[in-house]
Parts: sequence; C-alpha cells; structure tokens
Amino acid sequence: MNRVNIENEDTASNCPHCGGSKIVNDRQTGERVCASCGLVVTDIIVDLGPEYRVFNLQENDRRRTGTGYSYSIYDKGLSTVIKGDKDASGKRLDFETQRRMRRLQRQDNRSKVNETHARNLSIAMAELDRLTSDLHLPRSVKENAALIYRKALLKDLIRGRSIDAFVAASIYAACRVMGIPRPLKEVSKASKRLHSEVAMTYRLLHRELKLRPPVDGPYKFVPSIAGHLKVTQLTEQTAIRILRKADEMRELTGKDPRGLAAAALYMACQETGEKRVQRVIAKAAGTTEVTLRNRYRGLKNALEKVHVDAAELVPQVA
Repeated sequence: MNRVNIENEDTASNCPHCGGSKIVNDRQTGERVCASCGLVVTDIIVDLGPEYRVFNLQENDRRRTGTGYSYSIYDKGLSTVIKGDKDASGKRLDFETQRRMRRLQRQDNRSKVNETHARNLSIAMAELDRLTSDLHLPRSVKENAALIYRKALLKDLIRGRSIDAFVAASIYAACRVMGIPRPLKEVSKASKRLHSEVAMTYRLLHRELKLRPPVDGPYKFVPSIAGHLKVTQLTEQTAIRILRKADEMRELTGKDPRGLAAAALYMACQETGEKRVQRVIAKAAGTTEVTLRNRYRGLKNALEKVHVDAAELVPQVA
C-alpha cells in the first residue's frame, strides 16, 4: 500500500488517451498508469525518499548521506568527518597511518570551533535545541529562529550581549512571525535570562532586523486558554462567535488580544452554564482580573448596541 497510491485531479494530469483523472503510481516499477484504460502515462518516477544502501544484515546504518541542510545546526549540516581506522576497501590501517589520521582528526575538530563565529553558533544552537524542546515548538519555528539569530550575528548585534537572551528573543520573534501563540513570559520563563532582558533583546531585534510580525488577534488565543480551563467545545465556539460579533462592531481594535479572549470565554462560560471564576480565567490567559473585567464590559456593551443577547450566540446542539 505504501508503494502504490492514486493521485487526484489536483496533483496529477489527466490520461492523454481516455481523459481519466485517476493515475496510479507504482514505486516498484517506476510507472504511472491510468486506472481507467491501463495506459502507461510515465515510465520513470524519481524517488524523493531517503537514499538507502545496504548489502547484508550486519549493516545497521543504511543511510548513504547525512542530515539535510539546516540553519539550526551550527555548521548547517555540512560538517566533515574524518574516520582514520580503515581504508576505502575496509582494511584496517597500520599504526603509523592511524597516528597521522588521528592528528588530522584533531586539527579538523579544532578548526571547526576555532573561529569566534563558529563557537558562538555552537553555543547558541545547543540552547536553541533546549528551548524549542521545552516549549514543544515545531521544526519550522526552530529553523526560522535559527535564521533570525544568524542575521543578528551577521549584523554584529550580539557582541557584548547575552547569547541566551538572543536565542530566546529569536524564538519569540519566530513565533510571532509564524503566528504561533507563545507569550513572551512563557519563552522567558524557559530561558536562563530574566524576562526584562529577553524583552529588551526582542525590541532590539525588531528594530534592527526590521521584523514585521502580523498583529495578534484574540481568536488564536481562545483554544489555548480553553484548554487550560478544560471547558467544552460548545463554550469555545460561543466565545469565538462573541468575538466575531464584536469585531463586526470594530470593538476589538487597540485592545489586548489575550484580555479579549479571556473576557469572551468568561461570557461564554456564563451562557453555557460552566462555572469559571474570573481569577482562574485571568491566570490561564496570563492577564489580570482588572483587564478581564474591563474587556468583559466592553464586549457586553458592544452586543447591547446591536441588540444581541450572548445567549443567542450559543450554537444549537442537534
């Protein structure tokens, strides 16, 4: 089943003979065959999977190549490795040749971290691995954060400043650019540096690298806050509807998105009968109770202007 799959009209051209849209890919024979008339459309398929090379059961590592090109590796995955115990035919080298190869290995390892730039990246990428693992961030964010850090290093922004703070600020900037809801407090809490230092470093990156992250809306914070509160999907959908109705009245502009999401969830909990106090909701949203109450009054007034009751926004369950 892994070798053969049927492509849809969007991913494959139609059969030139009968016009059929179902094209079968046979990875074993390297052919693309029309499922309707049996015409062989293509007889050569390029396999884009891993390139394996193995000749017997004793060979454990079947990979012929190393890791791909990656910004999150200090040398971008293009490192050189010298193994000096066997020759090309697999025979063991004599003692004198092994001694010379060990000297070459030592010099090669020293040359990789001899430059200040390489040492800086080696420390930073290790910290980047730790932070992205603790924050459970996807690989795309990790690569984007590594690229932002490399740009800051090329502009000589890190000289005299903390590497850990720049790594944390780069991760937060990557999350902002890619639209992933991670507050600065959560990133700085996982970092080794203080929150104020990470915030100051992010402002420096934003100014010097001219980052243009999209403006965060309250919608994307609702699922994470609802997950912390352990409310039902009905309450979450009601909160989204409340925010959309208020957005139509232009009542969301210029206000803290987390406070708006928390206030919408508080209002939705009242309508669906799920009891959650303001203190618990504000803590889950990372805001204060005063902000939650102010945003709650704003949303309530916006709904009253259009004569809409919050109970009318609760989805009807069949």
